[in-house]
Amino acid sequence: MKQLLLPIFSAIILTSCGSTNTSINNQSQNTSSNSLKNEKAFSKAYQKIKLKDLKKNLYVIASDEMEGRDTGSPGQKKAGEYIIKFYKDLGISFPENLGSYYQKVPSSYMKKRGGENLPDSENILAFVEGSEKPEEIIVISAHYDHVGTKNGVVYNGADDDGSGTVAVMQIAKAFQNAKNKGNGPKRSILFLHVTGEEHGLFGSSYYSDNPVFPLKNTVADLNIDMIGRDDIANRGKNYVYVIGSEMLSSELKIINEAANKKTNNLELNYKYDDPKDPDRLYYRSDHYNFAKHGIPVAFFFDGIHEDYHKPTDDVEKIDFPLLQKRTQLVFATAWELANREARIVVDKK
Repeated sequence: MKQLLLPIFSAIILTSCGSTNTSINNQSQNTSSNSLKNEKAFSKAYQKIKLKDLKKNLYVIASDEMEGRDTGSPGQKKAGEYIIKFYKDLGISFPENLGSYYQKVPSSYMKKRGGENLPDSENILAFVEGSEKPEEIIVISAHYDHVGTKNGVVYNGADDDGSGTVAVMQIAKAFQNAKNKGNGPKRSILFLHVTGEEHGLFGSSYYSDNPVFPLKNTVADLNIDMIGRDDIANRGKNYVYVIGSEMLSSELKIINEAANKKTNNLELNYKYDDPKDPDRLYYRSDHYNFAKHGIPVAFFFDGIHEDYHKPTDDVEKIDFPLLQKRTQLVFATAWELANREARIVVDKK
């Protein structure tokens, strides 16, 4: 009996090893196949961020017809109607629990926070639901207001923040295209156009006080505020300032840098992450109303250039190839955040 046990046991081991190897090989092939599929889906969606579309939309958003898009003004409302039509034409709807694309930001709310006599205004929300983890939300934000008209002169705000507004629109188009082809994001994407930024970050503050989705389910906010120009210090460079990406999560900066290498390999400038920087930009755009609630953020910015808050911030001065590259970077970062297996960690304070 003892002599028979050894060959039988050996045969069992060999059979088991063969089954295990087959299983490992199948898993490896499946993983490789899924990875290749994801890369193809990403590439096709990425190609939907086109320079001509950014230009077409920005020439409307930053036109004189919009009267500088001051908070609650008729011109801002016209811009909002254009944005909503864009989403409707793509088949991108609003969050079901909101009931429309509009989240009203009351005059009374803004007045309590120093908003003087601003009229009622609206945030605009478009939504692509995730296929596997729909309750987890990636927010991509930009403000669509500017400073209006002064002494009969229109401040068009092509860069501030017309550039961010049209970037969010194109990123939404890319994700919706992927979804239409059966490759939609695993996590949900909220495209958030906020109002009242120029007067005090009112729209993003209102959203964070009255979130349409629980803030605990919000994975990250990628905020875009001025990405269509360059500043004097970086004239002629392919760069972008990235602010706050490592403030709350040890993973977000790594993910963004990997997305950058995978795409246009821009120079990522972290100047404004210095806590001693006098401009304190980490606290001065809409991402901060997410960060103060412990939500990881990355703020994409081109710098303070010579036309900042002047009537000369016009579309003709936009560097559209650079705007396209920066938009593609935000999309690539959002794609990874939305499709990676694990939600990014919040491990810093």
